[in-house]
Order: sequence, then structure tokens, then C-alpha cells
Amino acid sequence: MASHRKPRTRMLTVPANRRTAAGLTTAALASVTLLTQTADAAPKKPQPSIEEVKKKVDGLYRQAEVATQKYNAAKERSATQREKVDELRDAAARRTEKMNEARRELGTFASAQYRSGGLSPTAQLMLARDPQQFVDRNHLMARLSGRQQEAVADYQDQQAQAARKRAQATKGLEELQKSQDALKTAKQDVQGKLTEARQLLSRLTAQEKARLAELERKKEAEAKRKAEKLAREQAEREREQNAGSGGADGGSGSGTGTGSGTGLPDGSYSTKAEKALAFARAQLGKPYVWGATGPTSYDCSGLTQAAWKAAGVSLPRTTWDQVKIGTRVATKDLQPGDLVFFYDDISHVGMYIGGGKMIHAPKPGASVREESIYYMPIYGSVRPA
Repeated sequence: MASHRKPRTRMLTVPANRRTAAGLTTAALASVTLLTQTADAAPKKPQPSIEEVKKKVDGLYRQAEVATQKYNAAKERSATQREKVDELRDAAARRTEKMNEARRELGTFASAQYRSGGLSPTAQLMLARDPQQFVDRNHLMARLSGRQQEAVADYQDQQAQAARKRAQATKGLEELQKSQDALKTAKQDVQGKLTEARQLLSRLTAQEKARLAELERKKEAEAKRKAEKLAREQAEREREQNAGSGGADGGSGSGTGTGSGTGLPDGSYSTKAEKALAFARAQLGKPYVWGATGPTSYDCSGLTQAAWKAAGVSLPRTTWDQVKIGTRVATKDLQPGDLVFFYDDISHVGMYIGGGKMIHAPKPGASVREESIYYMPIYGSVRPA
């Protein structure tokens, strides 16, 4: 009799090691999914506003200008120190030659005495390891003639002076190395700040760049408005001075945060200022390059230095030194040719041309141009001659 039972299904046996691998795979996939979900759920860092980007870029340019002034100062120190080292080396060489001449004269005496018999005191001196110890032996010095004693004294003097000059030259080289190290550090700092600023600007979209340009236009318009106000005030003051004194020089004035100074400058200053301004105007359109002093490019203090040099007035290289020369002048008393300095760290300078405006070398990527003195916060002003 045939059986009606269904045939038993044979169970498929899976090896234990395969079951373990499958479990690990499943767990890994679950972990990846969980991490992905967590990452998607994490809040993204908000993008900076265009105003924040502008503030950051302006700050980097300002820091670069500070570093540029440090570079200029280090470069000037390095050049001065190199000249000093060269002079010291020349002086040491001259002293060494004089010492050798004195040595040769001593040698002449020693040879003559040797030919006459015996090893003379002069020869003993020449052969001694320490001539000073030999000279200290008074009983030997007494045996030398007057001319020989003069020769010994001259040799010792030249030897001492040559040693001093060599020591000074060595110290000068050490100072030169320090100046060159400072120069290298300042250069790297400038380049780093400018690179960071360029990278920030390069990441802006076309819409963001348009928004940034609009912010610049608003800033320029406000600065222009303030310049026009100053121009009106200065014109009114000049009319009052001419009416009250028949064109004589005005008195003194002062301004908040900008120092105190004189009214109208004398004729000799005006003549020099015209020459300096003529030079500055001839540089309009030339590019700003940090550390440059012309003739094809300038930084801010390089331009003011070159302009006043054309008028026969020597200015220091950096803004920090230029602000110390001449006479402090209030903003309301500014006259063409005066130097206007900006920011609390005095990292920028321009030359006043009248009407509340200046000529200056602004920043990397820009050219020498005319601009309102109110485009940046004013630190103070000086009349350099």
C-alpha cells in the first residue's frame, strides 16, 4: 500500500563561519546607515554673510598692510646694516694691513740683530706666542732701542685695533642676519594674508560679488559725502580769513583725534607741496605692490616718500616713521601736500590734494587713485616740510 505522507524536506545546513560573516555584514550595513542618517541630521555650519566676508577681507588687507610696514622697516634695517658691515670689513682689512706693516718692520730689526749675532730681543718677540707677555718683561724692553720700542708699540696698537674691528664686523654680521630673518618673516606674513583674502573672494558666487560691489559703492558714496562737507567748510573758512585779514595767514586750529596744527602754510611749503603733488598725480593708475617704492608700482608709504623726494624733502620709509616728522595738523586745517594717516595702528597713508580728497596707493589689486580721506578711519595728519 502506497504511503500518502509528503516527503520530508531536507534542511540545508549552513556552516557556522558563514552565519557569522553574514551577521557581521548586516551589522556593518546597519552602522553605515545609522552614521549616514546622523550626518544628514547634523546641522550644517551657516555660510557667512557677504557683510561678514567683506569685513574679513578688509581685515586681512589691513593686516597685510601692517605686515608690509614691518617688511619695509626690516628691509631698511637690513640695507643699513649691510652698509655698516661692509664698512667694518674694510676697516678691519685696513687695520690688518697696518698690523702687517708693523710686523714687517719688526722683522727687519730682528733680521739685522740676528745677522750681528745671537737671537735678539726683537726676534724673541716675533717668535713669542703672546707678544704682550714678552713686552711685560721690562728688563728685555730696556735692551731695545728707542726706534725698536716705537715699532713694538705700533705693532701692538695695530694688532689690538684690528682685533676690535674684526669683532665689530662679526657682531655686525649677526645683526644683519637678524634683520634678514625679520625681513623673511614679514614677507611670509604679507603673502599669507593676501593669499587668504584672495581665497575668500574666489569662493564668492556672481551674485555675492555683485552684492559686495554694492557695499563698496555705498561706502564710497558716504566717504564722498563727508569729503564734500569738509571741502565746503574749508572754503567757507578761507573766505572768512580773507575777508577778515585781507588774505594774511590764518591762525591755528585743532580737531578731535587728529592732533592740532597750523592754518594756512607759508609760501615755501606750498611750492614744495605743488611739486610733490605733481609727482603723485603722474603716478595715477600705477599698481599697488607691497614693498614697492617706484617707479612702476608703489605701496602707500613708498608713494608718499617718492612724491616728497621729488620736492627735495626726505621722508622715512614707513608710515610709523613718517607720522613722526613735520608738524601735526588738524583735519579741518589740511592743505594740499599734507600726509593723512589711517587706523589706530597707522598702517596706511595718503597725500591730501584738497576738497577732502587724497592720492594714495590703496591695496593689492588696486591702483594709485584719488579718493575721499573718509574712506578709512583717520588717525591723524602731518605737514612734512
